[in-house]
Amino acid sequence: MTNFDEFTASPENPRALWYTAPGACAVRAEKLPRLEDDVVRIRTRASGVSRGTERLVCRGNVPQAEWQRMRAPFQEGDFPFPVKYGYAAAGIVEAGPDEFLGSSVFCLYPHQSVFTVSAGHVVRIPTGISLERAVLAANMETALNALWDGMPSPGDHICVVGGGVVGLLTAYLVARLPATRVTLVDVNPVRRDIAEAFGCTFALPSDLPQDQDLVFHTSATAAGLQSALSAAGDGATVIEMSWYGDEPVPVLLGSDFHSRRLVLKSSQVGRIKAERRDRWSFKRRLETAMSLLADPVLDRLISHRIPFDSAPERLPDLFNDPNALATVLTYE
Repeated sequence: MTNFDEFTASPENPRALWYTAPGACAVRAEKLPRLEDDVVRIRTRASGVSRGTERLVCRGNVPQAEWQRMRAPFQEGDFPFPVKYGYAAAGIVEAGPDEFLGSSVFCLYPHQSVFTVSAGHVVRIPTGISLERAVLAANMETALNALWDGMPSPGDHICVVGGGVVGLLTAYLVARLPATRVTLVDVNPVRRDIAEAFGCTFALPSDLPQDQDLVFHTSATAAGLQSALSAAGDGATVIEMSWYGDEPVPVLLGSDFHSRRLVLKSSQVGRIKAERRDRWSFKRRLETAMSLLADPVLDRLISHRIPFDSAPERLPDLFNDPNALATVLTYE
């Protein structure tokens, strides 16, 4: 555990964001270890806030049974508090092996102004992908993993219920399969413009499409999951991508759920699907997700930019903003 009294937080010293109590976070000073062989030091330029997972972390809603499985790759501290959490950092390599110096890279690292990791944990950001857009790589990886679980096919009628960042990225990917017809369903009509820019039709829950070949659910609400089941055609699969923390999820599995032989299937990015595990490493999957961010239209997912040092004051309120999509912390 970091000794928070040992260092002074300042723009010159490494600083990290810690979730410290329900609804509260703070910027605290860090100390970097000495550089060793194959270790890079990265100066962060942008980091992405996971609205779904980090909202639950900020509120202290990670269930005790998941305290170990839900640890971020370089998390410090323990749930519920205090924890240094996050997994979407993009920056510039300023020290380390010559082949990495000056490179733009992404790492599954918490929100921190400067950090060191083994070079094997970073993914290079391709030319043409901005550092801000690159922070979407973790969310894109979740969407890619969901497509592996759902196995969509050309020509499918596909519904995505939930127009957050992960839902929109999932819709973006399936809309690029030949001849698919993709509908994004959300309670917020503000999502219409982005859905249409991504090549999808938009619908409110009152206009829910029917008889869908495949449904992805990402709204993290019981009502959204019920809508997803209602949209599925007979024998179709609903891919459940939401994580609810310790909240109960009442869903009607009576009525016609069994007679229509619906399939409710979980998707979770923490493990690679068994059929791919022998060939796909986590790094290969993350590199693939990064390559899928080449389209500038994806910049529309970034709704808020917050200076890193302002995060403790502004971030908790943004978790309650229904119009917020991707929040990017900026470092200068």
